[in-house]
Amino acid sequence: MSAYWKAHQRRLAPWLFLAPGAILFLIYVLIPIAQSIRISFLDWDGLGAPVWIGIGNYVELAEDEAFYTSLKNNVIWLALYMLALPAGLLIAIFLNQNVRGIRTYKSLFFFPFVISQVVVGLMFSWFYAPGFGLFYKLIEWATGTGIAVLADERFVTYGIIAAGLWPQIAYVMILYLTGLNNVAPDQVEAARLDGAKGWKMLWYVILPQLRPASFIAVVVTVIGALRSFDLVSVMTDGGPYGTSRVLSFFMYEQALSEYGYRMGYGAAIAVVLFAIMMIFISGFIWKMWRDETER
Repeated sequence: MSAYWKAHQRRLAPWLFLAPGAILFLIYVLIPIAQSIRISFLDWDGLGAPVWIGIGNYVELAEDEAFYTSLKNNVIWLALYMLALPAGLLIAIFLNQNVRGIRTYKSLFFFPFVISQVVVGLMFSWFYAPGFGLFYKLIEWATGTGIAVLADERFVTYGIIAAGLWPQIAYVMILYLTGLNNVAPDQVEAARLDGAKGWKMLWYVILPQLRPASFIAVVVTVIGALRSFDLVSVMTDGGPYGTSRVLSFFMYEQALSEYGYRMGYGAAIAVVLFAIMMIFISGFIWKMWRDETER
C-alpha cells in the first residue's frame, strides 16, 4: 500500500481532499433530490403506507389553477429580481471609493443583508399598512386615496418583491464589492491612457473582470427569487385569495399545512421548482463556458 501511495500520490491527493465535501454533497444534496423525485410518484401523507401512482401528481398539477398562479408569480419574481444585479453593481461602484465617511455608507447599505427576512417582511407590512403605513400615507397624500398594497390582487406580488429586493440588492452589492477589489489596476490605468472612461471603462474593462462575481450574483438571485417562501408567509400567507402564492409556498401548503399533508403532491411541486432553477442556472453556466472557450 505504501508503495502504491508513493507511486500515485500526485493523482490520488486531490481526490482525498475532495472526498469529505463530495460525501457530504452526496448525502445532503444528491440523495435528497433523488428521494424527492421518487416521492413525487407516490400518494403519501407522510405517515401511512405510500401508494405508487406514477405521474398522477404531475397530471393533477397540470390541471391545478393554483399551480399556474404560483408559476406566474415566480416568473414575475425572477424577472424583477434581476434588477438587483445592476442596482447592486452601481451601489458597489459608488462605495468602492476612498472618500470621507465611506465606511458609514457601506454599513448603511450592508444593513439589509444582515437582518432576518422575517424582520424585513414585518417592516414592509407596516410600511404598506392601511391607515398608518408610510407608503399608504404617501399615496394618500399624492392621490387622495391610499392603496392597501397587500390586500389588493393587482399589487400584492409587486409589494412583496420590493421587500425582497431590499436585502437582495445588498447581497449583490457585497459580491460586486469583493469582485472590484480584485480588478487589475494596471488594466484600468492602461484603459485610461487609451481614453476609456465612464460606460466604456465599465463595459470593456471592469465588467469582464467581474464575471466570477456576476456568475455567483446571478445564481444567488435566481435561487432567492425561486425560494421566496418566508416573505410570502410573513406578509400575506399567500393571500388575498391565494393570488400571492409562489411555488415554494404552494409546496408547503400542499405538503405540510393543514390544507394538505400530501407529500407526493408537494414533492411534485418541488421537482418542478428544481427543474426551473436548474434550467436558468445551467443556461448561465453554459453561456459563461462558451464565452470563456471563445476567448
